[in-house]
Amino acid sequence: MKTKTIILGLILSGLAGAALALEPADLDNRIRTLTDKFESFQHRPDNGIPSDTLRKAQGIVLLDTTKGGLVFGYQGGSGVAMVKDATLKKWSPVAFLKANQASFGLQVGEEQSFYIILLMTTNSTWKLIDPKIQFGASAGGTANETTGGVDTKSPSDQAVLIYKDHVGLFGGAVVKGGGLSADADANLIYYGQSLSLRDILFDHKVQPGETASRLISKIHSYAHE
Repeated sequence: MKTKTIILGLILSGLAGAALALEPADLDNRIRTLTDKFESFQHRPDNGIPSDTLRKAQGIVLLDTTKGGLVFGYQGGSGVAMVKDATLKKWSPVAFLKANQASFGLQVGEEQSFYIILLMTTNSTWKLIDPKIQFGASAGGTANETTGGVDTKSPSDQAVLIYKDHVGLFGGAVVKGGGLSADADANLIYYGQSLSLRDILFDHKVQPGETASRLISKIHSYAHE
C-alpha cells in the first residue's frame, strides 16, 4: 500500500510540474487541437452534430481524456468550456478545465476519447461554476441512440447532450464523480490573472483571444449562423 501511495504521489507531482511549465502558446495549441477535433467530428459520415442543435446550445465543453493503466488505473485529461450570453447571443472566452482521477486496480491498456458536451439551457450552463462539475444521466439526462435509449426524452428536450468520438450521441453518465474542475493554473497562465470560471464565462472579465475566436467561428459555421 505504501508503494502504491508513493507511485501515485509521484504521478500527481509530475502533473503539477507539467502545469507550472505551461506557457500561453501551449494553451493556444490546446485550443487549436480541440478545435480541429471538433471540426473532424463534424465531418463524420453521419454529419456530426445537427446544425439546429448547435444553434440552440447555450454552452459547450470540449474534452480530451485518457483512460488506462498498468497495476493502477488512471483517468485524466483537459478541455475548455464556453457559454453563450443570453442577452448578447455571443460566446464567452474559453475557460480551461481539467479531469484528474486515479484508482488502484489491475488495468492494462489505454483509451483516448474526445467528448463534446452541449448545455442546452441557461440553467445547465451554471453547472460549470460548481466546484466539481458533473454531467451525465443523473445531471439532466442524455439520450442514447447507440444502445437503444436510457431516457424517454428526445434529444431536443435534453438539458445536456454528450457526444463521444466514434459513438455519436452518447447515453449514460460520462463525466461523473467529481473528476472535472477548473484548471486554475492554465487559466492563470493564459489570462495573466487569477480568474474563476464565473469571471471568464459569465462576468465578461476577459475577451476571447484569436484561437478562441477561431473556435467560435467554427461553431457558428457548423450551426449555420
